[in-house]
Amino acid sequence: MKRPKPLNRERVLDPKRYIVSKTDPKGVITYGNDYFVEISGYTEAELIGQPHNIIRHPDMPKIAFKLMWDRIKKGENFIAVVKNLAKDGSYYWVVTDFEAKMDPLTNEPIGYTAFRKAAPKSAVEAIEPIYKKLVEIEKNSGIEGSEAYLKGFLEEQGKTYDDFINEIVGNKGIFKMFFTAMKKLFR
Repeated sequence: MKRPKPLNRERVLDPKRYIVSKTDPKGVITYGNDYFVEISGYTEAELIGQPHNIIRHPDMPKIAFKLMWDRIKKGENFIAVVKNLAKDGSYYWVVTDFEAKMDPLTNEPIGYTAFRKAAPKSAVEAIEPIYKKLVEIEKNSGIEGSEAYLKGFLEEQGKTYDDFINEIVGNKGIFKMFFTAMKKLFR
């Protein structure tokens, strides 16, 4: 499937609704709730069987997804502020909690679920210049360069990645309660 050309047009999400998608271990979409289908602009038939990166916006640095895959492949959750790309080229910002479903016998991932909610404007304002810098670094120095920069940035802030994300998302208690409730619904 051909990727759309990004437009400078934002889709505003309903803060009372949530997006859920599931993938197999290779990141191929196996499920998307109605709001995921609606916001992405694709039909359910167009989404199922496609790589989840079909909605990856080019403004997102590759290092963000490397960190995600490194964590969720080990069965660890990963929360990120993500800019996604809709079928028509518009974009939307979400706070996403990625969770792995592990095989109890082998402890290997058998699938992944992403729970998303509209990102607070303050989180987008905090993360967007960092992502822009990381994408710029990746063009010149690859993912290794952006990883080194991000590590240095976090060290300078005196924070872990998780601490930084929790700080910019704000109201982390509200997001934590939301993600906990969603995980119970979709198990």
